[in-house]
This record gives sequence, C-alpha cells and structure tokens, in this order.
Amino acid sequence: MERIWLRSYPAGVPAEIGVPEHASVVEVFEEAVRRHAGRPAFINMGRSLSYAELDRASAAFATFLRRDAGLGPGERVALMMPNVLQYPVALFGVLRAGCVVVNINPLYTARELEHQLRDSGARALVVLENFAHTVAQVAPDARPAHVIVTALGDLLGGVKGAMVDFVVRHVRRMVPPWSMPGSLRLRDALERGARGPFVRHAPEPSDIAFLQYTGGTTGQSKGAVLTHGNVVANMMQARAWIRSRVREGEELIVTALPLYHIFSLTANCLVYSSLGAANLLITNPRDIAGFIRELRRYRFTAITGVNTLFNALLNHPDFARVDFSSLRIALGGGMAVQRSVAERWQARTGTPLIEAYGLTETSPAVSINPLDLEAFNHSIGLPLPSTEVSIRDDDGEELPPGEPGELCVRGPQVMRGYWNRPEETAEAFTADGFLRTGDIATMDEHGYLRIVDRKKDLIIVSGFNVVPNEIEDVVTGHPGVLEAAAVGVPDARSGESVKLFVVRRDPALTAEALIAHCRQNLTGYKVPRSIEFRDELPKTPVGKILRRSLRESATGG
Repeated sequence: MERIWLRSYPAGVPAEIGVPEHASVVEVFEEAVRRHAGRPAFINMGRSLSYAELDRASAAFATFLRRDAGLGPGERVALMMPNVLQYPVALFGVLRAGCVVVNINPLYTARELEHQLRDSGARALVVLENFAHTVAQVAPDARPAHVIVTALGDLLGGVKGAMVDFVVRHVRRMVPPWSMPGSLRLRDALERGARGPFVRHAPEPSDIAFLQYTGGTTGQSKGAVLTHGNVVANMMQARAWIRSRVREGEELIVTALPLYHIFSLTANCLVYSSLGAANLLITNPRDIAGFIRELRRYRFTAITGVNTLFNALLNHPDFARVDFSSLRIALGGGMAVQRSVAERWQARTGTPLIEAYGLTETSPAVSINPLDLEAFNHSIGLPLPSTEVSIRDDDGEELPPGEPGELCVRGPQVMRGYWNRPEETAEAFTADGFLRTGDIATMDEHGYLRIVDRKKDLIIVSGFNVVPNEIEDVVTGHPGVLEAAAVGVPDARSGESVKLFVVRRDPALTAEALIAHCRQNLTGYKVPRSIEFRDELPKTPVGKILRRSLRESATGG
C-alpha cells in the first residue's frame, strides 16, 4: 500500500526511525540514569525514587537473580504487582540480569496464574503480599523455584512504610493469610544483591525482553515474544512523534494504568523513563477521589489512560479543582475513545485527548493522531514512522483507501511470534510478513485509520482483552451447564462487557450461582455482567455456535 499517510505527518516527524545496532532496553535505561541521576524517576504515595536510587536497587536485584537465585540470561521472571515502586526496581533488575519479564495481572485467580506460570516456565516470581495467597494456591509443581514477596510499604521509607503496612494488614485487612515455605522477602533479596559486585549483562536486540500475555484463540492466553529490538523500536517511534511536546528531564507523566499492561509499560514506564521523566504511579485508580487528590499535588505534563478512566475522572466533582496548566499530552488507548468523553476532556482541561491504537503483539503502538489535533476525529490516527499498514480482504488482497478490510501491520515493533506456539504464530502472519490484527479498518485519502469492526470474537473490557473461549471453558465446567457462549455487548462504563448465553443441564441452575462459579475462576473484568438462559443456541451446519448471531440478538444489530 502506498504510504499516503506520510503526507499528513506533523512537521518534524520522520518517515523512518533508525534503531542503533546494539540497542536494548537496558542500554536505554542506563543512558537515562547517566543523564538524569538526581531526577525523580518514580513517585508513589508521596515517596520519590530517583534515577540513581533506581539504578542501585535494580542492580542489586539483578545481582541477586544471577548470583543467589542462579538464573541465567533468557530465564523468565514473573512480576505480579500493581503500580508500586517495587515494580520498576524488579522490572529493570530482571532485564539487567539478562532475564525475561513475564507480566502477570495481580488480580488473576489461581487457575489463570497457574496457566501463565506453566506456559512461560518462570523460575522466579515477585509478588505483592496482598496477592501471595493466590500464588500459594497454585500447584507446587507450577510454582517458580524462587518466590519473592514484597509489602506495600517496603520502599516507602522506615516510619511511613511501617505505618502503611500496619494499616494494610491490620486495619483494612487487605492481606489474606498465606504460607509458602521457602519464599523470600524482597528487602532481603535486595540486601543480598547489594553485597556483591553488579556484573552487567548486555542484551542483544534479538534477545527476548518480555513475554507479554494476550488472549489466545484456544481460550488460554499466549505469550507474545517481544525482543529488546521490538521494544526499543517502539520507544523510538513514540519519541519521534511526541518530541515537539516534551522537554527532556522536565516531564511528569501520570501512570494510572497498571504497568503490567503493555500500553502503560511502554508509553509511560519505558518511553518517559528514557526522557528522564518522573512517573507518578497510581496504585489504585479505582479510588477516583484518592486519585484526584494525588493529581492536585503535582504539576503533571502528560497522562495516559483508557476511555473509562477519563470518563470517571470527568464525572467526579473534584476533577475541576485539578491544575491543568502544565498538561501538554493526554493519550487514550486500549479501547475506543468516545466522542463525548474526548470533547468534555478538551473543554475541561484545554488539552485534546489524543487517540492511539496498538496491540500487545506490536509492543504496542501502531498508529496515533497528531498531538495538535484541534477536534476529535474518531480516528486511530496515522501509522507511526517505519510502520507499514495494509488493508486486506479475506483472500489477502490489498484494498484501496475507503474500503473496509483487515488491518495488517509490518514494522520493527512487531513481535517475533507467540511463545512455543508455532502454528498460531504462522496463522498470525501473512506470507509477506504482515501481522493480522483481527480488526476491520478503513483508511481515508489522507492516511487516517478508523476501526469499524472486529474480525475476531475478542471482547475488550476497559482496555483488557477477554477471549470468549476461556469464559466458555470455565462456564461449561459447571455441572449444571450443557452449552454456553460468551459475547461482548456495549457497556457505557467499560466500553464492552461480557454477556453469557447458557443452555442448562440442571433446570434449577440460577444466574447467581453461575456468576459465583465464574468469580472463583476468572478475574473480575472477565466475569459475565449478564446471563440469558436459552433452550438452544444457534449453530452452523457442522455444529459451531454462532456467536455473531447471539451478539446481534443481544445488541439489536
């Protein structure tokens, strides 16, 4: 496809980016440390961690992993934490040890966690103690050899940290009982690592940096293999796009989306860290009042989020008291930004809410709107530098501008493939190396992309991918269920929610009992919001359930 989008590029944005021959996430991080050692890198609950402190702590953790835990380059280390200071310490420590980061949602159930641990072959796991009880429920043979547990107050400082831990454990009772003989406290791991010399490991661009899990067609999540080269390329693509709006060493970005999510991981943690920026970590963004109190304490220059987060902020009366005078970039991704939210955001803050598009498989950014966009355009923007897109029909033929087809992507940020899944990897790519996104899009004559439908049955709840097969597997495991199908339906709060259609084996089965069963086996955003019982489900002549028919009946489409 002719790269017509280049004619619409903002001034100063190059058509191509050049990735240094030996670039790695480690190299980019260490350069930021050299340039900005005294600057705050991450801020959480009033405690600031400078780049120099992050350098020392992550080096100590890397040393612990290599020397004390005996992990070698390429071995996987799982991180199971919300946005706390321990996350970037562990993240950069794992990468500096030459190991691979496996991000895990801390709200996962034991079933979901066990699959990801087995599939990745993680040999170590860092978990916030609030979620250690879930790890303890995992089968011993799936649990990593090294389980490192951290408390919320570990890096907040002596008195403050002790107070936070006392309240969390004994007042709010947010730490369920758990027992894992042989587990180690993160404080002890850092102390051990700090005793020995840090032996720097220099990853190559082809080395794996992340196994980032995403929905699988089989109903179980699969790990997208993202190399150091993939991630650095996406960082450079993003920096090329935003450089007219950022000042190195002077930025403060609000990080409310969890860092275990690819959007926040790359856009906030990695891109902005490379600029010597401070990341303001919001541990519990669902507490909107508390979130806004944090926003009022800082003059922030950038914020990222999903549509539901921006909408929740706008609907809170205290949001009008936030100082937006320093805000230069507001970026929405993970799910579609709604026009009403974008228009209210711009009216309230004076800064446009810029929509971007990406996938776990693309590290994640594919396209973004110009930052000086005057009004919401319902587009996911223009392809990033060094990114090729192609709109194709079901036969793989390229379509002209204006015609809807599957959006296919090729570029240096596109994953190597799926971890230990050669067949699914082959299915994900075209013969000429384009990644099939599963999204139906159009491109206009100026190169702007718009998503118009979804080819896959994927459900997107507040920016998180939900695979119908996984829900159906859990539901049909209930003895009272004969058949089940899950579809996504519009939801004003989360964009989409899960609706379940069920044929009962046991006539006495209730929706409440089925939802309780789901809550035991699925993390919250995957649990069906509504259930409809039917005598039968529509099927193809060969017996495949027609989800599209059910979705149309549920939405009136």
